Parts: sequence; C-alpha cells; structure tokens
Amino acid sequence: MNPPAIVWFRRNLRLTDNTPLIAAAESGRPIIAVYVHDPGHPLGGASAWWLHHSLSSLDRSLQHLGGSLVVACGDAASAIGRIVAETGASEVFFSHRYESFSRDEEDLLEQNLANDIELHGFDDALLTPPNAIATRGGTPFKVFTPYWKSAVERGDPAPPRPAPRKMIFAAVAGSLRIDDLRLLPVAPDWSDGLRNTWQPGENGALNQLDAAVDNAHLYAAQRDRPDLDITSRLSPFLHFGELSPRQAWHALRSEASKSTSSKGSEALIRQLYWREFSSYLLFHFPRLPEEPLRPEFEHFPWTNDTGAKEAWQRGATGYPLIDAGMRQLWQTGWMHNRVRMIVASFLVKNLMIDWQTGADWFLDTLVDADLANNSAGWQWVAGCGTDAAPYFRIFNPVLQSAKFDPDGNYIRRWVPELADLPTANIHEPWKADGMTQQLAKVRIGVDYPQPIVNLADTRQRALDAYQLVRGLLQSRTDRPGSSVG
Repeated sequence: MNPPAIVWFRRNLRLTDNTPLIAAAESGRPIIAVYVHDPGHPLGGASAWWLHHSLSSLDRSLQHLGGSLVVACGDAASAIGRIVAETGASEVFFSHRYESFSRDEEDLLEQNLANDIELHGFDDALLTPPNAIATRGGTPFKVFTPYWKSAVERGDPAPPRPAPRKMIFAAVAGSLRIDDLRLLPVAPDWSDGLRNTWQPGENGALNQLDAAVDNAHLYAAQRDRPDLDITSRLSPFLHFGELSPRQAWHALRSEASKSTSSKGSEALIRQLYWREFSSYLLFHFPRLPEEPLRPEFEHFPWTNDTGAKEAWQRGATGYPLIDAGMRQLWQTGWMHNRVRMIVASFLVKNLMIDWQTGADWFLDTLVDADLANNSAGWQWVAGCGTDAAPYFRIFNPVLQSAKFDPDGNYIRRWVPELADLPTANIHEPWKADGMTQQLAKVRIGVDYPQPIVNLADTRQRALDAYQLVRGLLQSRTDRPGSSVG
C-alpha cells in the first residue's frame, strides 16, 4: 500500500473546495486528517467556543466518509513530525496562512521535515495571494482602491470544487479528543447567546451563504441599518475556513447577474476584497497588530482610564447605541459593522484609550476575531493605519443612532431598560423629563447610566491631541538631518 499522506487542517475546516484535501485525495494515498492546536497562540473565548464546534462538525463529516480527525496539541512541526515517524507518511498537504507566527510555523515544518517528506502548500485562504500583486514600484499597496483594482485585473477566481466523493483513510493511534483541547467555557457557561445565534461548521456556512445571497438585493441600500438583519454574517465562516472565498465570490457573482441584486452582490464582493486587503497588509506589515503604521501615532497621548474602559466593555457608557453594540458583542460574539466603527471611534477618540486595547477586547469576544481584519479595522478607525479614516472624523453616537436606528429598535433589543422610552428620547435618554422616565419605568442615572463623557468636550480634546502629534512630527522633520520612519 502507498504510504499515507497527511492533510494538515488549519483555518480551512471544510471538505468542499479544500484544495489541499482534494489534492491529497487525488494522489490516491491513504489520508491522515490532522488538526494541531498550539496553546502558545491562545484564542479569545468566543473564537475558542466556535473552534470547538467547528472541529466537531469537521470530524463528523470525515466520519461519514469512513475517517476521523486526528487531534494533536503543541507546535505543528513537532506534532506532524511525530505522526510522520509513527505512520511513515510521505507527504503533507496544507493551506498557507499569512500571520507571522503561521509563516514561522511553515518555515519550521520545512526545516524539520523537508528532507524526509514532500510538502505541498497551497494559497487557498484568499482569492489573491498577498505576494502576488504590488505597485509598479514593487512596493506593497497602502490604499484599498488601487489594491482592489489590481486584484480584480488578475481575473475571476477559479470555480469552487466539490468535496472528494471517496477517500481512503489511514489509522493513527493516540489522537486527542476535541474535548481535551478545553476550548469550551468552564462554569459559569456564558455561551448561551452564541449557541442561540450561530451554527458553526460547514453546513452552517452553506446555510449562511444561501441567506446572504437571498438578502443581496437589500444589502446595498440597507447595510448600515443595525436594526435590520441585512448583512451577510459570513465573517466567522470565512475566518475558520468553513466557507472558501471562492464559494462566496461565485455565489454572489451569480446573484449579481440578476438586475435586482446586482448592486448588493457587487457591494458584498467588494467586502470580500476588503477582507483580502487586511490579510495583504498583515503579510507585508507583520507588526500591524502592535504598532501604528503611521509613526507619529507612537507619540499619541492616550489615557489609561480603567473605569471608562470597563464601562465601554460592559455596555454602560450612557450612550444607547454604544451600549447596544457592546452588549450584542458580549451576548452573540458579533456586532454589526456600522456599530463596530462607532464603538471603536468612541473608545479611541472620545475616551482616548489606545486602539490596541479595543483590538484586544474584540479578539477575545468576537467569533470572527480575525487578526488581520481586526488590526486593520482598528487602525483605520484610529486614523493611524494605511488607507485610514482622517483622525478628525469622529463618529457622533447620538447622530449615528438617530440616522441608522431611526425607530430605536436595535437599542430596544439590546438595552431593554430603555425599551419603553419614546423614540424621540431613546437616542438621548438623559434628556427625558421625569414624567417620561416614570412612564417608561426607567430612571436615568439609576437604572441606566448618565453619559460617562461629554461628546463635544472629548471631541475637541481628541482633535487637540492630534494637532499636538502632528506638531511633534513636523518639528522632527524640520530639523536638519532628521528622518522619520
């Protein structure tokens, strides 16, 4: 019998359109399906919950085909090396990842095993590999639109391929159980909201893709409305690779051929490329999660107000839209994209708490806690990244609330203590008079907090700080022989 081939599952937890798996199946070798969990790179609580259920779903799918998922713990090179030594496997098939620690993982695998077995790495996680395009000068793109145009010029992505119909599996002794990874929360179990909101796994991904396609005709006009269930909610499925970007692209492109859906489908396809751009930035700027890409922000006078940070995390700022978003995040592991921008702006600009603190909280609480998307998004809002929003763009949560949650339904769902307030008061409940509060059964300052900051004052404070940073940068560049880098 041919020696077996290892399929190393990473963030590609699916059978359909899984290029490494398909290539291994076509090789005719018995397959060892492997997932390696590395505790050296811990996950946030919501992501760990999702991963447990996604791995369980993948294992059930493999069992239907006569196999199972081999689970190991530790660094990938050592774990896979042990399986090679035990089974005599001669090849390893895997999908590339683009975080710096993942690239280091692949380098170590090659150093340890390339002399003994064949390694087959595939660019399977993105429509466009991040090293495939650059500016005419050979440097990385730093603005989305020219990046997007260059990526689109490469042509349509290949059609998604079906899952292998038949595979032969090789037995491996000593696999861990998925439960042994301890990814689920221990008592108290806080995951009820996640269970009631999501269906992790490949079947859940395909169901969500169908829903996104069905809603595409509404997306372009109503995607900024958090009170409406219009956004695709594909992000966690793409993050864990339960859905390939090719599957999403082709499903949306097919829907775009219908005149009633074209604008929405094209807008969603553009969002796929925003996701790609974040991975592109992380590949070329591996310090993206830790360091501002605009160096002047290294001198920004962030505050360290622990009380304000905790109020933001709990959804107790006194600004209903902010609090609704943060409570939605805590309960469901997800937040509407428009609200993400607003709560992030409030943290970094009104509270003047550094963007890394916000990014860390999102990584812990989001089910779609993608390092590239999260880091690029926070730098964009903070004004310190590539293609960033101007720092003087500061979202006003009251105006945003009135515009995008006009009837207050999003607020009423996630901030139930305000549910009985009239729409005229729900965006600024501190302005409701005593009788209105009494009729609504809420006491502002008791049942729901007063605003923790003044928007106008903190907006001006942020603008003054930005001007100070710009002045420091200018003084450095004006000195003879100085350089900024």
